Parts: sequence; structure tokens; C-alpha cells
Amino acid sequence: MELRSVEELVDLLHACRGAWDTPDRSGDPVDLHDHALQTAALLRRGHPADKELQVAGLVHDIGHLLRPGDDAGHADLAADAARPLLGERVSHLVRLHVPAKRYLATASPGRGLSAQSALTLTAQGGAMTPREAAAFERDPLAEDAVTLRQADDAGKVVGLDAGVMEDWRTVLELVAAQHSRQGAGYRPTARGW
Repeated sequence: MELRSVEELVDLLHACRGAWDTPDRSGDPVDLHDHALQTAALLRRGHPADKELQVAGLVHDIGHLLRPGDDAGHADLAADAARPLLGERVSHLVRLHVPAKRYLATASPGRGLSAQSALTLTAQGGAMTPREAAAFERDPLAEDAVTLRQADDAGKVVGLDAGVMEDWRTVLELVAAQHSRQGAGYRPTARGW
């Protein structure tokens, strides 16, 4: 699936209400909708000027909705779906949120993960080897991907009010319009456009 309009993306994000990261609801304690809102809100608070990072936080787990049960491939699926509408930087950040978890498992082995994240870490390749970690660190978006990952891990609080999906429509429209204007000339950097 490739997202072609903000309306299509907002509909997909609304469909995340009542959808979980595991088909049997044994995973994280909030649904994909609340998780998306919490992750994006945390990124907005910490990085108010980086709209692409915020949007990456909003859409990073839509792969769980598109292909339930695919823990290993959900990031790639979400990245591929988001790229046509939201651009290469958002797509790349979404793709990197799983490698960032693997990187953090190596760089900060005592760092806590939710029970579900700890379980899926194995399916996603486990902690990185020193060579993989060094390669990850060379990616121009590695630091932002780690920031996204940290918000991803923190955005799983039952009952936390992080706003409503409609609050994000304007931001999504801005990022989509920016991507449309810039087109193919974009190359990912640590600060985006």
C-alpha cells in the first residue's frame, strides 16, 4: 500500500483505534491510535520545530495495521506506505525505528523496554553487533531515529490524553506539501529539508 493523500492517511490513523501491535492484544498496553498520538506528542514537546520527526512518530507503527503480526517487517511496510506522501526523511526515520531499538539494546543494555518490545527485539534481530552499531551511527538520521525510538518506548501510557488525531491534520498537510514541492531533489540529512 502507498498512501497518496492526507485524507487516506488520516483515515488509516483513525482505523488504528482498537487495533493493537499484536493480533491477540497481548502486546503493549495501548492501541496503535493512542500510541501514535503519544509518540508524536512527545516528539512535538521535545522537538517543536521538527515536523517531519513528529509525523514519523505518528505513522511509525501503521505497518502493524497493514499487516498484523509482522513484527519484523512492520517498519519497512510503514516506511514504504508513507514515502509517496510524506517523503524520504519521514520514511527513513520510520524504517530506522526498529534498528534504533536494536542499537539502543547494544549501546544502553540496561535500558528498559516494554515487555512486548523486549519480546519482539529477538524477532527483529536482537541487539546489534559492534559492526552493525557502527554502521547505524554513520547514518545521517541515526540521532533522530534514536529520538524517535525513545518516544516510541515512552508513548505507551494507558489513559494519557495526547490529543486527537484531527490535531495532526495540518501538520500532515504541511509535511506532505513540503515533500510535494521538494520532490526528488531531497537527500536525507540530520535536519531534514
